[in-house]
Amino acid sequence: MLSLHTLRRILPTLLLLCTPFAHSQSAPSADTGGRVVLVLPFDNRSGQSNLGWIGDSFPDTLNQRLTSSGFLTITRDDRQYALDHLGLPIDFRPSRATTIRIAQTLDADFVIVGSYTIENDHIAAQAQVLEVNKLKLSEALVDSSPLARLFDLENAIAWKVARQIDPHFNIAQQTFLSSSEGIRLSAFENYIRGTDATTAQERIKRLQQAVQENPNYPAALLALGKAQFAQRDYDQAATTLAKIQRSDRRALEAGFYIGLARFNSGKYAEAESAFAFVASRLPLPEVVNNQAVASSRQGHDAVPLFQRASTADPSDVDYHYNVAVALLRRGDFAGAQREVDQTLKLRPTDTEATQLKAMISAGRALPAAAKVASSTDTVPSFDPLERIRRTYSESSFRQAAFQLDQMRAARMATLPPAEQAAQYAQLGHDYLAQGLIPEAEHEFQTAISADSSSAAAHAGLAQVREHSGDSADARAEAQTAIRLHPSTDAYLVLARLDLQANQLESSASDVKKALQIDPKDSAALGMKQALQTRGQALP
Repeated sequence: MLSLHTLRRILPTLLLLCTPFAHSQSAPSADTGGRVVLVLPFDNRSGQSNLGWIGDSFPDTLNQRLTSSGFLTITRDDRQYALDHLGLPIDFRPSRATTIRIAQTLDADFVIVGSYTIENDHIAAQAQVLEVNKLKLSEALVDSSPLARLFDLENAIAWKVARQIDPHFNIAQQTFLSSSEGIRLSAFENYIRGTDATTAQERIKRLQQAVQENPNYPAALLALGKAQFAQRDYDQAATTLAKIQRSDRRALEAGFYIGLARFNSGKYAEAESAFAFVASRLPLPEVVNNQAVASSRQGHDAVPLFQRASTADPSDVDYHYNVAVALLRRGDFAGAQREVDQTLKLRPTDTEATQLKAMISAGRALPAAAKVASSTDTVPSFDPLERIRRTYSESSFRQAAFQLDQMRAARMATLPPAEQAAQYAQLGHDYLAQGLIPEAEHEFQTAISADSSSAAAHAGLAQVREHSGDSADARAEAQTAIRLHPSTDAYLVLARLDLQANQLESSASDVKKALQIDPKDSAALGMKQALQTRGQALP
């Protein structure tokens, strides 16, 4: 697991590897900005032990909502790591003093603690925010709902927590409330119980039930795929993980495990493709390294990829070793010698590196890795192969992505307001196209903060409000966007709202104006057809 300290050390190099930032004139210092949040399981005060899974569900929901809004949340795996590090059981309910120790172990700025009660199928919950540096605990943030609407309760608590941490937080509560649509509560229960299961059999059974109820449930698919991978059912794991859409934030972790699953099955081309997808989004050294290993197993020259991984994290022994092996395959004895010397400098007890150094000194060349793997000749005493990374640290990826977002924000702050707004609005529309509604609103609100006259940002915010069911605000934002600069998107928001209100003439008028801007817009043409089927022609 990479610590924040390690990430800050390697991030300048990562920044150069990331295409969107490659032309930045300077890299702002990486700073989390006091937004690292640890959510602990809520205490079950219902008196019903069979409802204990609800306490474990709060971190899952709060982490999703807070992450989508620009906070860096600490995962369940990292929370368990901290408990193990402190010698505490996983189900331990910490005191305030122990909570602070856990937070300090994980570099958290804020810790969320809470509890819930249930009576007559009605759940009430309260949460408090502990500000670690000031050792200050907030007043209780409370909410309640029918138990059947657990998501509404958890999303409302998440929104109140975000507002408590950041008083300037401007994503609407309704956006949070609409973020869990499409997930059945029974599937959510099976997912939580599956992730908490103590046996592999129970874990897979529960997660399969969750996926059966919600076939496109990305969190359950990821957990199930990882469970299948842990059982060495590699083909099934890859099939399960491939069902996660690439636009989902979990696609990176899924892609990493798809790569490992295909690699373990000897399907190196598919493994390379999976690792390359992840590296294209977030080229952390372990991913680039694995892409290189999969490429090398096919007999390709992967030296440039291995060098990228080693350059990104020059303190890693395995990366230097891999460069040495790859250079020796090229016949570059001098280069291989430099890299193996660096390997032994970092880890003098590395026996494979010692053997590799002897091989280099003897002037013995290496065949391509694919030939080594398929050879039927007598196997020599030592044939080095490049080392693959077999573990994925989600926190490493998420921390790096968070840091890169912080850098992007710092860079964009130097741009003129109108250009800032244009770039943030474009990011918002990209998120909107992927169905990432809270993320989209975050970008649109940032665009409006930079330049309140951004028509694109107001039009995007209108679509967000429409999605979350806030018709009045959606209409107001669309009308603002049109006053600033008429657009197809804004007119279509009005058209859909009018159609829902059975105001067919107004809807037809909106569609006509949208088509005047873009006669080929597919959404506008679809609206035109929908109106015609209801007997309403355009004016």
